Amino acid sequence: MSNIQNTLNHLGIIMDGNRRWAEENGFSTFKGHKLGSENVKKVLRLCADKGIKILTVYALSTENWLRRSKTELNGLMRILREFMINERKKLDAEGISINILGDTSVFPESLKEVIKETVEMLCHNKKFVFNIAINYGGRGEIIRAMKKMLKEGIDMEKLTEEVVGKHLDTRDLPDPDMIIRTGNEKRISNFLIWQGAYSEYYFPKVFWPEFGEVELDNALAEYNGRKRRYGGQ
Repeated sequence: MSNIQNTLNHLGIIMDGNRRWAEENGFSTFKGHKLGSENVKKVLRLCADKGIKILTVYALSTENWLRRSKTELNGLMRILREFMINERKKLDAEGISINILGDTSVFPESLKEVIKETVEMLCHNKKFVFNIAINYGGRGEIIRAMKKMLKEGIDMEKLTEEVVGKHLDTRDLPDPDMIIRTGNEKRISNFLIWQGAYSEYYFPKVFWPEFGEVELDNALAEYNGRKRRYGGQ
């Protein structure tokens, strides 16, 4: 295992390329997503081993939800359900909590119940936070936050970035230090657009199922070599 000195606290990953990887390798789309899910488990543990405290992965955007086939979406819901049920005891033993970011209101009731049970089961864990963004979009998240604030009667004249942050899906979590997008695409696709305002971005060329420890170490090395100025010199 690499001895790179990691300085990240919160890492975001746009897990792009499952379908293209599957197509190039002669597999079904479901197989690509399934192997992508298996890779999530590996990268999650790698992040924890390297001292990262929070991992937020982009599993499915709101645009994906509207444009993907029902068969593909059902497959993704099945993968998420299996992950929650099969992994939660292991995650609990490792001190890992889970949050779901995005609009879950459209999910099947059985999946919503599994999510609720899993989140509640792991909520006491403080060692590592794992956020899964599914049916998520940054613009939609901001709109949800605005609606919450209006419902609470918050004085808009006293509105601050801190107040908005407390109403986002990520709530009181710190902003991501770095956001990685796999798949050789160079756009953020509506992912953490509020929280990622000053994140460092990194775009490896590999598809998500191919992203492993070497690629993660390369990203960490790149991060450690950058100077974060936040508008200063």
